[in-house]
Amino acid sequence: MIRVNDLSKNFGARQAVDGLNFEARQGEILGFLGPNGAGKTTTMRMLTGYMPPSSGTATIAGFDILKDSIEVRKRVGYLPETVPLYSDMTVFDYLKFMADLRHLPNPKQAIDETLLMVGLTDRADGYIGNLSKGMRQRIGLAQALLHKPEVLILDEPTIGLDPAQIIEVRNLIRDIGKERTVLLSTHILSEAQQICNRILIINKGKIVVEDTPANLQSRLAGAERVHLRVRGEADELADQIRKLKGIQEVTIQGDGLLEFQFAPGKDLRPEVARLTIESKFDLLEMRPINLSLEEIFLELTHAEGSTQPE
Repeated sequence: MIRVNDLSKNFGARQAVDGLNFEARQGEILGFLGPNGAGKTTTMRMLTGYMPPSSGTATIAGFDILKDSIEVRKRVGYLPETVPLYSDMTVFDYLKFMADLRHLPNPKQAIDETLLMVGLTDRADGYIGNLSKGMRQRIGLAQALLHKPEVLILDEPTIGLDPAQIIEVRNLIRDIGKERTVLLSTHILSEAQQICNRILIINKGKIVVEDTPANLQSRLAGAERVHLRVRGEADELADQIRKLKGIQEVTIQGDGLLEFQFAPGKDLRPEVARLTIESKFDLLEMRPINLSLEEIFLELTHAEGSTQPE
């Protein structure tokens, strides 16, 4: 469990994080999204004890990040954007080094269990410098999981990976998130859409919105858009659909494809379908067009030129 209360961080006159309030529950993957400079990494560094907040506080598994910093660190696994690995060490030796730093009572058992969890058992004796980016990212996850933390904080865990490696790491995070609290920072919006239970979008140090991916799409669509395909040219049909009461917009895409839009709560699909058939058109397809998370993100942030510290 993560509970954040009025958490803020200033760098001189610049405010990187501005009064954040949110929770992440056990067994939940919370996506932490925002443009560069939004304050995501700064927030994660405060939660992990890397830097103190300017004001406000947070608790991790019930422990205050300021008053109980050591207890918090025992319960948090942290994967920074740049994983601190040593290329001249073997995978096992690196994890043994991390286990010794954490004073784990049975390091070999912890290492063996963690290697099995991240799928690196057969790479234990391999040198880190000889492994692929995806494998090294798994090692980073392994060091974060080694002490069986209650909370896992991941900063851009799939950055720089190829598509196959991204899928592997996503699946691993899904499995991890079934039992732990996971706070996941990412720029890959489709990633958050696929693996996160809730999404928190931050911009200029403030929370813009917090909701499930599905609810975000329905809340922010603003109007219902529908994709309609018929056999043949659809120009004449488009003219007839425009005459229906409640239709806001009709656009012709060509080759029998058009899109129409109507206000939320006034489903005009039955009327359009009836009109299409009565007008002697073969109705091949009709489906809603969902606003993508990328569109929602841009609509909420408008911050491509942000220059605040990350």
